[in-house]
Amino acid sequence: MHVKTKLIDCLRPLMLGAVLLSSTAHAAVQTLDKVVAIVDNDVVMQSQLDQRVREVEQTIAKRGGATPPPGVLDQQVLERLIVENLQLQIGDRSGIRITDEELNQAMDTIAQRNGMNMSQFRAALAHDGLSFDDAREQVRREMIISRVRQRRVAERIQVSEQEVKNFLASDLGKMQLSEEFRLANILIPTPESANSAAIQAAGQQAAAIYQQLKQGADFAQLATARSASENALEGGEMGWRKAAQLPPPFDRLLSTMAVGDVTEPVRTPGGFIILKLQEKRGGQTQLRDEVHVRHILIKPSEVRSEAATQQLAEKLYERISAGEDFAELAKSFSEDPGSALNGGDLNWVDPNALVPEFREVMASTPQGQLSKPFQTQYGWHVLEVLGRRSTDSTEQAREQQAMNVLRNRKYDEELQSWLRQIRDEAYVEIKLPGADQAAQ
Repeated sequence: MHVKTKLIDCLRPLMLGAVLLSSTAHAAVQTLDKVVAIVDNDVVMQSQLDQRVREVEQTIAKRGGATPPPGVLDQQVLERLIVENLQLQIGDRSGIRITDEELNQAMDTIAQRNGMNMSQFRAALAHDGLSFDDAREQVRREMIISRVRQRRVAERIQVSEQEVKNFLASDLGKMQLSEEFRLANILIPTPESANSAAIQAAGQQAAAIYQQLKQGADFAQLATARSASENALEGGEMGWRKAAQLPPPFDRLLSTMAVGDVTEPVRTPGGFIILKLQEKRGGQTQLRDEVHVRHILIKPSEVRSEAATQQLAEKLYERISAGEDFAELAKSFSEDPGSALNGGDLNWVDPNALVPEFREVMASTPQGQLSKPFQTQYGWHVLEVLGRRSTDSTEQAREQQAMNVLRNRKYDEELQSWLRQIRDEAYVEIKLPGADQAAQ
């Protein structure tokens, strides 16, 4: 059993499509190593690049695809490592830390999803040439990147009440419970300040790729070699989406496409995008379990460490347990802008719309009782379950679904915009032989 691939698959829902960072543990056995990129206050080493390239080549081989030329693949992988390095540096400056307990839980979850106990998991990792310590380090780094993105990207997304109303009144809103689509994409970027010649050149490049696809070229191989999207090295894999979660005109195009079809290149703010429809599923309306819950969120920051954040959450838990009013403490201390002024009340929510850690604690907390402090990527929480019910189409549920869809629709665009921003603002000097020298 090849655990590297399964490891990535298990982490994909948490990591918004990112691949595992490669370990540098193997660098010690090499007689020579050198810097291939300077990235702000850190560097990317040749050993890191070589290890990641090997992993990407193995992944492509398992898909049955052809590997891009070495120079092309090296540059694609190096660019990914640069952007990951920048996110890890942001996480370090922000005081984001992953505790041993969290890491152990993550490793247990991955082992279970692979159908193994921990001893079997260790043996399978060793068979694939990856030590357990290396795997833990990979998972730790990916968890840091996930939390950095949740903090920096999620806070950029704003959805107004009017947007929710407009969405619910639209044809797409009425189709919210319709079928889902598994998609892959290829992005040919255009700089924000691109002139007409640059835009035309990008459009011609996208059109040439589209023609290759129409003639039978492998989509995943072209995505790996040519796409500038965050998921390029996964063959452009985007996972499952509803039509309503995609920007126009893709939301309308999917309903007329057959599995295996690709769209013509579509101009977007970030460049020209080609989508491939890989699978369809769903479309059935079902009863939903909903929970009425309120919470207090305390976030770590540059001036408040993870330990201090946990201590404050525990202190608030003790005060509520001693009889102080939950709502008043939420108004005074909670750092969730969407619920603090309402005494922490999230109203009736669909558990599937919440992050796994919050959902699991909420499920195990009896109605009318308080949870002990717990951690998610957003910070430390204390929650109280006020009620439970099953519903098929209440107004509150529809509004919550609309809010989630609109946030998800904006997330991918905001993520790509933020990644471009941190890349553009960073000092990067590429020293890879054969690559253009760049200093920004």
